This record gives sequence, C-alpha cells and structure tokens, in this order.
Amino acid sequence: MQTVDFTPFYRSTVGFDRLFNRLDTLGGQEAKTYPPYNIERTGENAYRISIAVAGFSNGDIAIETKENNLVVKGAKPAETAEKAREFLHRGIAERAFELRFQLADYVEVSGATLENGLLHLELKRELPESKKPRQIEIKGGTAVIEDKSVN
Repeated sequence: MQTVDFTPFYRSTVGFDRLFNRLDTLGGQEAKTYPPYNIERTGENAYRISIAVAGFSNGDIAIETKENNLVVKGAKPAETAEKAREFLHRGIAERAFELRFQLADYVEVSGATLENGLLHLELKRELPESKKPRQIEIKGGTAVIEDKSVN
C-alpha cells in the first residue's frame, strides 16, 4: 500500500492539521473483514452501522465512544471443561473481534439494538445551535435621497 506524505500541506495550510492527522491514521489501518458490517445512511443526518454478530449475546459485546472514535468489541467467555462442545463442522466463528470507526464531528451514537444476529448502531449528527446557519438582519436608516438636480 502506498503512503502519502502530507508535509507540504502542513507548510501551506493553517488549521487543517487535524484533518491530515485523521487521513494518516485512516491510511494506516488495515481493512477489517470480521465480522462483516454495513454502513448506511438512513436520513439526512442519520446513519446505521449493522454488524453481523451471530452467536454473541448482549453481555458479550461492548460499545465505547471516546471523542470521535467508536469501538465495538466482542468476546465469548472461555468454555469450561464441563461445557466443552465437540463440533463436527464449525461454520460460525464466534471469535473475538474489535472494530474501530472514526466518526465525523458532531456524530454521536444514539442507540444500539441486537436482533436476529445483527447489532444495529444508530448514529445521528446533531449540530449545536452555534454551528447552524443563521440569517443576519440588516439594520439601517431609511434615508431618502432627494433629487437635487437642476432641470
């Protein structure tokens, strides 16, 4: 995989260092293939991440958000000798996983549900009032300019 050097941009831009840092970290991550997941847009400012977690229950999955990072971890408890199962074919992996997602500014997880082997994470972008566009009223006098030209 190629790496991109953002050093020239650091020299000619102001305030974009966070963007370039994000691009650096995203480029360094390897593509995760387990468990499979979907990311979909469900509305103008709403998103859903659906993760296939067959064999996992609510207690086996941990969801954590910190700053602009979302981390989803799953791990099954170790089997004891009395609960050990003998598989003739093992097609459901049930192995531990950790998925990391970088969230945009003002995107927060609004809820999570586990149904039919899919973990659905609902995300919503909520801009604070100070960041929303607003109309500025133009105030001024109603001065009338009289025509003083000579006819």
